[in-house]
Formats: sequence, C-alpha cells, structure tokens
Amino acid sequence: MSDLNNNFENQNEYQPPVENSYSYSSNFSEQTDNTATKPKKKKRGFLKAIGFILCMAVVSSGSIIGYRYFEKNNPSVSLVEKEDSNSQSAKDDTSDSKAASTKKETSSVDKNTPSLLELAARSDAKSIPMIVEEAMPSVVGIASTFEYTSTNDSFGFGGFGGFGGFGGFDNYDNYGSSQTNEIKSTGTGIVMTADGYIITNAHVVYDTSEYNCGKAVEISVLFSDESEKEAKIIGYDTESDIAVLKVDANNLTPANFGQSEELMVGELVIAIGNPLGFDLFGSVTTGIVSALNREITINEKQMTLIQTDAAINSGNSGGPLLNSSGQVIGINSAKMSSSYMSSASVEGLGFAIPITNAKIIIDDLINYGYVTGKPQIGISGVDIDEINARYYNIPQGIWVSTIKKGSAAEKAGIKQSDVIIGIEGEPVKSIADLNKIKNKYKAGDTVTITVSRAGEDMDFKVVLQEIKENT
Repeated sequence: MSDLNNNFENQNEYQPPVENSYSYSSNFSEQTDNTATKPKKKKRGFLKAIGFILCMAVVSSGSIIGYRYFEKNNPSVSLVEKEDSNSQSAKDDTSDSKAASTKKETSSVDKNTPSLLELAARSDAKSIPMIVEEAMPSVVGIASTFEYTSTNDSFGFGGFGGFGGFGGFDNYDNYGSSQTNEIKSTGTGIVMTADGYIITNAHVVYDTSEYNCGKAVEISVLFSDESEKEAKIIGYDTESDIAVLKVDANNLTPANFGQSEELMVGELVIAIGNPLGFDLFGSVTTGIVSALNREITINEKQMTLIQTDAAINSGNSGGPLLNSSGQVIGINSAKMSSSYMSSASVEGLGFAIPITNAKIIIDDLINYGYVTGKPQIGISGVDIDEINARYYNIPQGIWVSTIKKGSAAEKAGIKQSDVIIGIEGEPVKSIADLNKIKNKYKAGDTVTITVSRAGEDMDFKVVLQEIKENT
C-alpha cells in the first residue's frame, strides 16, 4: 500500500500595513479686525505642541538608551523574553537529543532483532541460496508413461470427446473392440546414492487413479544439468507411497539426509520440486513445519506425515523437504486441495513423509523389492455404510467379497459374505478402520477378528501373514 501524503500549506495572504489618513481642511474664513489677536494665540499653541512632542521624543529616546544601558550593565537581571528564548532553545536541544537517542536505539533494535527466517532456522543453519545450490544436483525430474485399455462401446459417437458431429456410425464394426492408450505424468525424485538409486513417491510410478493403469511401462529421469537417463523400478509400496528407482550411473550427487524426529513445529523448511511439469524444474518454496505426526487418510490409506505451509503442488511429489541445514527430512507427498472441503478455500496445507520412517521402507525395497513384516489378512471387501446396513439388515462393517486361497483369513475360518465388525475388541466400519488397527501389528502376530454371520457375532484368531509382493 502506497503512502498518501497530504501537504497542506498555510498561505496567509499578505496585507500591507494600513496607513492612517488625516484630513486637513483648507477652508479658512476671512477674519475681522476684532479677531486679529487670535492667530497669535494659535501660533503659541502650535509652538507649545511642537515643544511637547520634541520633549516626549527626548524622553522616549532617553528611556530606550537607559533600558539598553540597564540591560547591558545588569547581567544578573533575567528578562522574560530572554528567559523564554533560552528556555525554548534548551527544550529544542533536549528534544533533538531525545529524538537522536530514540533513533539510535530504534536503529540498534532493528539491527539486532532477528528476522522471521532467522527465528525459524536451526542454530547450524545455512543461507537458503547455499542450501539450494548444494541440493539442486540431487533433485531430479521423473517422467512416467502409463498404458490403459479402453473399450469402444460408444458406436463411434466420439467416446470421451462427445458426439463428434454425429459422424460415427462408420465405426460400428469396431464396437466392443479394445484400444491401448498412453498417459504421461511427471514428478520429482531425490538422488540417494552416487551409483544411481533414486527415491520418489509410489504414485509417481504406479497409477491408482480412475484409469487404474498400475505400474509405469517407461520411466525417464531428468537431471539438473539437463541430461536424461532411463530408469527401472526397484520396488514400490502404495501404502507408504514410496518407490525406489535405479539409473545406470556412478557419479551422481547424493542428497544429504537428516533425522525427521529432530524437527520442531515452527522450524524453517525448504521444498524443491517440479510443480506442473518440467517447465518449472527446480522450483524452490519455503515455509515452516506446521505440525508433526499428522494422521491423514489418502486414498483410503492412513498416513502419518509432516505438515508444512511451504507450497507443494502437483509435480512436487517425491521431491525433498529440507531443513535449514540443507538436510532432507521429508519426501513431499501431497497437498490438501479445495476438494477436501467444498465450502472452504484451502491454502498452505502440504504434507511430506518423514525421512526416518521412509528409510526403513527404502532399505526393504532395495534389498527385497517389498516391505518386510507387513501384515495381511488375505481378504477383499466392501464397506457397508449406514444406509446399506439398514436396507440389508446387517451391521455396519466390511462385507467379505473374496478370500485369498491359503490366506490367514481362510486358515482362521472366515468365509465369504461374513461382515467384519471388529478387530482386537475395537469396532470397525470400513477397510480404512481395519487397516489402521491391523498395521499396528507385524506378520506372525495373532489378532482377534470379530465377524457377523447370519445375525450371530463370532470371534476368530487370525495369524497375520507377511506380504511378499508390491502393494
């Protein structure tokens, strides 16, 4: 906002001093002889008046001279005007001195008061330009190509493009045929080792959107020096949203990794990534840690994440979240959009996977291709909401649609069409509820699962099995 200065000038119109106008009469009437002596009297009166004026002038002059002499020779006497003048001068000097002192103190305070960035930074912090310069060679762009199959069931009316001008009946012979299509997407990655291991989000290389393409068929990695290499997937885990890629290289610049458990709310963080594609490659945003251990449900999966107000947008996924020492303490994963709450505008809600939690998963993906110790029950199910529960006269929970052969659920005696309503004594109404509790345990642990079958509640002891494939 610009300052608006209103300058007002006191423009007092100059008024010339008023001159006193005297009117002298020139009409003298002729005098008779009897009045001849009167002019003499007037002459003497006129002379007396002149003498009086001269006398007053002398007295006035003497008074002025005496006043000046008295003032000069009596310095101990304080005149009002002189005292007021000296007092005002002293006040002006004091005011100027105080103003100078205040200005000096303000300058000192301004100089010594730390900035917001300094207040949010660690004691061993580096400058942001230095952090970016050091980290940028470790930030890469990831371009993934996915394939999906569509069926021509629109009688040639244009499919996704609408009716296409009603000219589609020529394709009637192809009705019901399938067609392979490609989708390309971009994301961000972090160089983990000099020999080519790169970490990113699982959703960057494995699609679970409406197209449900699955694993990418082709992946290329773009480096900060604009070189490009093909990459292969070493492993991915959709629940934790982490993936590991590998490129053929031996001289890459690995990132400097820190400890996310050392983070504090309010601490400065820097995000680097490629929002909206490679045209904005290496964009840098800053913010603070808004919250720690924030439990967020993404695609029906419960995740514990770092919340930050640093700008994170589509394309930032898989990029680094750094602390003020330049260490990677998180993997940028998601942004809360306005679709989360249609009645509100959402800004400054970004989330990152804590790097300490990610390291365990990354090690397993590199060594085994999957996350070890991950428990599974071995079922597929559908959530039963309150409306369907009333309609079918069954309890809210998870309706078991299929049971994997040889799974923990089958061995325990759970059957298709059972409704799972609890685990370890805690009620569940959705698959998300079930997984949240189940994931507190490891493969090999025994849990009690409660199901409703034909109106009767039954408990089953289930020995959780290890998932030995990517999910």
